[in-house]
Amino acid sequence: MSDARQLDANTTGAASAAPHLLPGTPPIQPSEPIQRSLFGEILDWMLVPLLLLWPMSIAVTYIVTKSIANQPFDHALEDRVAVLAQQVKQVNGKVVTQTSAASRDMLRADDIDYVYFQIQGPHAEFIEGDRDMPMPVSQDAEKPLPGIIAFRNDTMHGTEIRVAYTYVDLHRWQPQSPANTSTPKEAATALVQVGETLEKRAQLANEIIKGVIMPQFIILPIALALVWLALSRGLLPLAKLQQRIRNRRLDDLSPIDSGQVPEEISPLINSFNDMLVRLSQSTEMQKRFIADAAHQMKTPLAGMRMQSELALRQTDQEEIHRSLLQLSKSSESATRLVNQLLALARTENQTPAAKPFAPLELAELARNAVQDWVQTSFAYRIDLGFESPGHPVMISGNPLMLRELLNNLIDNALRYTPPQGYVTVRVRSDANNGHAFLEVEDTGPGIPAIDRSHIFERFYRILGSNVEGSGLGLAIVKEIALQHDAVIDIFDNPHQRDPKFPGSLFRVTLHMTPRPARDPAMIEDLG
Repeated sequence: MSDARQLDANTTGAASAAPHLLPGTPPIQPSEPIQRSLFGEILDWMLVPLLLLWPMSIAVTYIVTKSIANQPFDHALEDRVAVLAQQVKQVNGKVVTQTSAASRDMLRADDIDYVYFQIQGPHAEFIEGDRDMPMPVSQDAEKPLPGIIAFRNDTMHGTEIRVAYTYVDLHRWQPQSPANTSTPKEAATALVQVGETLEKRAQLANEIIKGVIMPQFIILPIALALVWLALSRGLLPLAKLQQRIRNRRLDDLSPIDSGQVPEEISPLINSFNDMLVRLSQSTEMQKRFIADAAHQMKTPLAGMRMQSELALRQTDQEEIHRSLLQLSKSSESATRLVNQLLALARTENQTPAAKPFAPLELAELARNAVQDWVQTSFAYRIDLGFESPGHPVMISGNPLMLRELLNNLIDNALRYTPPQGYVTVRVRSDANNGHAFLEVEDTGPGIPAIDRSHIFERFYRILGSNVEGSGLGLAIVKEIALQHDAVIDIFDNPHQRDPKFPGSLFRVTLHMTPRPARDPAMIEDLG
């Protein structure tokens, strides 16, 4: 037997090893999220834009209202300028007006605003009206044609005024003749302008704004109340759904009828129903697990009770010793079953946060596990060996869980391999694909193909097997492999040629991690 196959029994007292892991800092507890109200969030999304648009609406209303308020007063100014322009004529080369004092008073008559007017001759000379009235500032290119009335906003005595003005053609009443056709047009026009303050316009604009905006102060609270009621009514199905769920019995895991909920939350209900189905399946599995565990516990406990009662009735020391020996075996079987139940429960309840994964060297971990089983293999009269890859194989995992996985595979192989057989633990790697392989090979009776998909189920036992066991070891192996994203494959032993004992090969495929720059951490004792 080669040194690579057989380990010295004296090594059984050597210390087992596990990866040396640096103590991690305690996880930072996330702050509790602030619970937000769906009702309040929808209300915010509706009211915030409304409150932002409302001032904009008021500003637009004010601008439009001022434009509307200007129109009737501009028409009045236009009429005054037209009437005044008709009174302007040129007599003997001099600009004169035919306005009387009464007509000028009528022109200025206004109970609210101040009215100003001014007439200037062709050369900007003052003719009549208010001398300090401002002139138009438009360029000659923008100067309106004679007879066209234009408007502008201006300031007089520090007060804003609205001005209507026009240029009067002084030759409009004179017949065309060679003598006056040569006169430039600019020299034969007079400026007539009438202006007024903006009090009436402001009052009308304010009245219009009040008429438009004041009802909004009444409508807006009513609209808010209606929105509130509409949201409350729209969310009522959620309240009913909450009540239906609250009124359910604790053991009622039946799906919720998605036809009685709004279409928008149907995906949520469907996801919730999927969770209920999984929870129901998990509950059924737990119930079966408890029932199977109770059934499995009955056998060793009944044996212990029977052997203890038998020992109490015996008087022969040899019979008492035999009964106590059987009692010890039953106790050992019950203890092993309980330990496996606890290991399975601990493995299944592992959460991602509770898995202290760290880089570790797989070959060293496997070597130490094999060393712990050497004495047991001698008791079974089985050759237990280990084949090393000859180089470090780094993976990321939980060393305690992987040690438990390998222990169960070795225990299973030793129990089913007949005396004088062999069990080999092997570590290989495929650097190209980034895979590490942990293999346990035996020369036992093998596993029929029909049973290979079931042997990882709890309490599953192959028919015709006389080997003692609880049927939990491989279930633990499966759970630990799932925790490590590993894949388990089962093959016949490729090195076995005996058709009666084809043997088995369990292969666990794990993911390798990059090899550290320094030497890998030493494997320390897990026991």
